[in-house]
Amino acid sequence: MTTDSPRASWLAYLLLLFSTAAWGLNAVAGKFAVGHVSPMLLTNLRWAIAGLAALPFAWPHLVRDWPTIRRYPVRLAAYGVVGFACFNAAMYSALNYTSAINVVIIQAGVPGVIFALNFIVIRQRTTAAQLIGFVITVLGVGLIVSGGHISRLLGLSLNRGDALMLVAILCYGGFTAALRTKPAMHWLSFIAVIATAAAIGALPFTYWEYATGTLVAPDPRGLGVIIFAALVPGLTAQALFIRSNELIGANRAGVFFNLVPIFGTLFSVLMLGEALRLYHIVALALVLGGIALAERRR
Repeated sequence: MTTDSPRASWLAYLLLLFSTAAWGLNAVAGKFAVGHVSPMLLTNLRWAIAGLAALPFAWPHLVRDWPTIRRYPVRLAAYGVVGFACFNAAMYSALNYTSAINVVIIQAGVPGVIFALNFIVIRQRTTAAQLIGFVITVLGVGLIVSGGHISRLLGLSLNRGDALMLVAILCYGGFTAALRTKPAMHWLSFIAVIATAAAIGALPFTYWEYATGTLVAPDPRGLGVIIFAALVPGLTAQALFIRSNELIGANRAGVFFNLVPIFGTLFSVLMLGEALRLYHIVALALVLGGIALAERRR
């Protein structure tokens, strides 16, 4: 149940700032992991640790929700495999080939994917502002993946990492759009189940790395990234985001997702020393402006 009290609102804002900052740091952490743990193994271990860490808190709710879990095993597994395992595998792989700034700005295209899927699949009514906002967001993402040169798009000559991020946002956008059909269960049960499904679903990717000789076992830095990714952006940020939804509602909380590329870009410049170019700024303005326009209500 939401509340309009100023105290609850300010608490929600603090929780949302932490969550979005943690998600922005996730791309930076993934960049630090390059060469210190392979992306598929990172995805695998991240969700295994997150699932185990959630288990003590989720156990009473898992017992109560067990009939629901048994009724919808395929659907719940799909949430974890597509939304967590495939998204993270594509994102962490992308960081081997492109900058963290590119990754976080392309990630801001997720709301546009959700908008498109809702329109295509369930024919959700759209306004002119939503349609124009979606087009502007796509232009921003296109500017990033083209590196400021539209000829790269026309010639289908994309950076491999940026192409992988397009796959990543399709996975997470599909996951988020499908949450409207999520079975009725406690959020702790839901996170524990889909994190476990993600860890299991990532096993074939890890085996592929092993079979192709590209698996990199974690060294101390890689292990630190795995633990951070599991407990901070993986488990804690998700929990705080859900709590903020309870305090102020999904519509108000969802707007804060637009802070992820801002935090991610800032951390990439400060912590990785990546160059912030003019086309990054223009693309960020297009993406955030398009999302803001699409979110306007009639």
